[in-house]
Amino acid sequence: MLTIKPRFETFEEYLIYDNNSEKLYELFNGELIEVPPESGFNVEIANFLFLKFALLVGYRRARGHGLELEVRGEPKNRYPDLTIIREEHIEQLSKRNTIRLNMAPPLLVIEIVSPGEIQRERDYIAKRMQYQDCCIPEYWIIDPQTQTILVLELVANVYTTVGDFSNDDLVRSPGFRQLNLKVSDVLNFISER
Repeated sequence: MLTIKPRFETFEEYLIYDNNSEKLYELFNGELIEVPPESGFNVEIANFLFLKFALLVGYRRARGHGLELEVRGEPKNRYPDLTIIREEHIEQLSKRNTIRLNMAPPLLVIEIVSPGEIQRERDYIAKRMQYQDCCIPEYWIIDPQTQTILVLELVANVYTTVGDFSNDDLVRSPGFRQLNLKVSDVLNFISER
């Protein structure tokens, strides 16, 4: 039996589409591209950070990989590994876990780099540009391969480097100064394997 892939002219068309699947899709040039599952390492890092941030801002404001961000360019949406949302988003996201361009941006997005050059470019270049365009105040890139955490802050609509932290460095977050977190706390269990 031949199945026809849906095509979407607008993001609104995509938002009302429901194929009764739990899978995540990026909308790329009008077509759905399935987002592959995260590696176990990335999930462990994201879970660790989710717990840290949930204790800091409340569990309802810390959102995992299922939160969808509408962005400009291609693809039209992204699924950060961890997102810290605003209080106003809680009610806005009650029906669909999607932050639209016409909504206030989240406070922080975190991406954990998967192995491979394509994934590295996606997190360091493509997503950085899209998140900057969305005016997300803070973006972290956690890189298990280099054992670093790059913290970027939006200053005059451009991401600037707060720090490229490694080893036992304390991660400095401009938006979450009360966070007491060392790079080794986040990445140590990977090097122990």
